[in-house]
Amino acid sequence: MTLGPAGPESPVRADEPTALEAPGSSGGFLHPAAGGARGTTWCRLGKPAPQGSVPAGPGAGPRERSASESRSPQCSSPAVQRPRRRYYGCGLVIPECLENCWILDLGSGSGRDCYVLSQLVGETGHVTGIDMTENQVEVAKKYIEYHMEKYGFQTPNVTFLHGYMENLEETGIKNESYDIVISNCVINLVPDKQAVLQEAYRVLKHGGELYFSDVYASLELPEEIRTHRILWGECLGGALYWKDLAILAQKIGFCTPRLVTANLITVQNKELERVIGDCRFVSATFRLFKLPKTGPAERCQVTYNGGIIGHEKELIFDANFTFKEGEIVEVDEETAAILKNSRFAQNFLIRPIGEKLPAHSGYSALGSKVNLIWLLCSE
Repeated sequence: MTLGPAGPESPVRADEPTALEAPGSSGGFLHPAAGGARGTTWCRLGKPAPQGSVPAGPGAGPRERSASESRSPQCSSPAVQRPRRRYYGCGLVIPECLENCWILDLGSGSGRDCYVLSQLVGETGHVTGIDMTENQVEVAKKYIEYHMEKYGFQTPNVTFLHGYMENLEETGIKNESYDIVISNCVINLVPDKQAVLQEAYRVLKHGGELYFSDVYASLELPEEIRTHRILWGECLGGALYWKDLAILAQKIGFCTPRLVTANLITVQNKELERVIGDCRFVSATFRLFKLPKTGPAERCQVTYNGGIIGHEKELIFDANFTFKEGEIVEVDEETAAILKNSRFAQNFLIRPIGEKLPAHSGYSALGSKVNLIWLLCSE
């Protein structure tokens, strides 16, 4: 991704995705539809920014399709065209194996991702979108009947709520009520990121997953970057130091974050280069799993049986593991536990092989492969 001179076009555009980018992940980086710091960000939240606050960009009007959108037939169907006019996200944040799932979208904006997901989960699944911008929520609600008719559903399977992702309880969302929580480049706009992750953990069922795209920094951000209006508006000023994600995940109870994709954000504006200095930014997609508290896990051999729609022959699980149909793969304890206890269990044959691997055996994107997130971006 390239951050260039401010002007009529946004200083943000997407580079080519890395080779390891999986279908359905975020290939671009534009400002999210909604969500974020209460009253601290203006850009692209459904209302015009005050004059001079943030440069106008593609988030304020039509935007190009990301690489991940091009691979998803649902994106180009007439059923998602109307909400797309008010869409400000990063591309599609869509994990695999979604049939019958209950999904919560944090910062759902005008509902584009929710409507794509509602088709994928089917009529017996359900998608809930929550957004802090009431105007966006109202736009999303207008097209429920339209989409249900297009999909041939007798009963609506999507709901939109006005509220804040750092306090989902205010909207009545109950503990352990969702299989998957997604977020599309929105969490970086919330000052209390731990609260967002804690709430996602609370509402996830055991075996559930937080699958989200966001922006990360190579260093702890100094005050000058965090308070810079243009950098904040382009989702860089609120970026989390990437190692802090693993710390927060462990503190809350999630498994080690698993990197799915990473795209480097480059800066081609002299003034912004001066402010940023040696700091680098990436747009990355991670998956975090919530597992039940069970006994010691064990190293296993797993075989992917195929059958996941769109991934029948090969499942790119994360940057470390790609499972091909019928192929035996040796995995560490945590990966085995995830496959056993999540929605993926029905698609794998799992056999224990006894001996435990040492902790941080190198399988994790944030374990011993400390710089993997940056190495992927340089390939």
